[in-house]
Amino acid sequence: MLAIAGGLGAACCWATTTIVASRAGRLVDPLSLLASVMTVGLLIAAPAAAISGVPDGLDGRTAEWMALSGLCNIAGLLCSYAALRAGKVGVVAPITSTEGAVAAVIAVVAGEALSPGAGVALGVIVLGVALAARAPQTAPDERGSQLRAPLLAGAAALSFGLGLYSTGHVGQEVGVAWAVLPPRVVGVVMVALPLLALGRWRLPRAAVALAVLGGTAEVLGFALYAYAARDDVAVAAVLASQFAGIAAVVGYLAFRERIAPVQVVGVVTIVAGVSVLSALTA
Repeated sequence: MLAIAGGLGAACCWATTTIVASRAGRLVDPLSLLASVMTVGLLIAAPAAAISGVPDGLDGRTAEWMALSGLCNIAGLLCSYAALRAGKVGVVAPITSTEGAVAAVIAVVAGEALSPGAGVALGVIVLGVALAARAPQTAPDERGSQLRAPLLAGAAALSFGLGLYSTGHVGQEVGVAWAVLPPRVVGVVMVALPLLALGRWRLPRAAVALAVLGGTAEVLGFALYAYAARDDVAVAAVLASQFAGIAAVVGYLAFRERIAPVQVVGVVTIVAGVSVLSALTA
């Protein structure tokens, strides 16, 4: 049940970051947005890691997992921000949400066992995520301009998937506080500081609140996922990917983005899959 609760909590947080990024992307470039979000995240994650103390499990192998987790998360966020700047939430979210399926496949290939029933439930949830976040058909003159967004979202999904799997290992070895830290450190060192040195970090006043909200939600979602992944990486990863369906609903209610009937079917499918998975895990 821990993997289910944590995965769903992460999904809500990451849906928030998706919506925020789609709004902020209209005000600031992807690199500046990433630098801002990672700086906010580091200000939250660093004190938590310091309070928890240096973990006993921190060794060379764990450091490698931490570095991989940080690099993959930063690459995924950068691609995701660029995709949201180029396209709509309803197009980008379903593609990036397959990160959970990528992480689950990696976990199974690496030897993690899943019961047949849980495997079927995970498959149903993945299907529901894909259906719930499907975008309505675009006008013919818009299709060419939206090709860039799906390609960037696909790159984000691959990066996030490997990052989720890596984060699961880090959380198991050194705890949640230190599992959350690597992407923030990598983001500040590799993105924020170079942009600051070059004078290219741009954050308009209108985007400050969005950056703070995005950075906070990103850290909280990452922490919830890392905690859930200590129980079951595959289950936590796939449930966390439900952020796509949540983002689609919020986009409709808050921004009047159109939701097709197939998306409604997807939401129902997700609820059914979560219910079955909860019963099997209890």
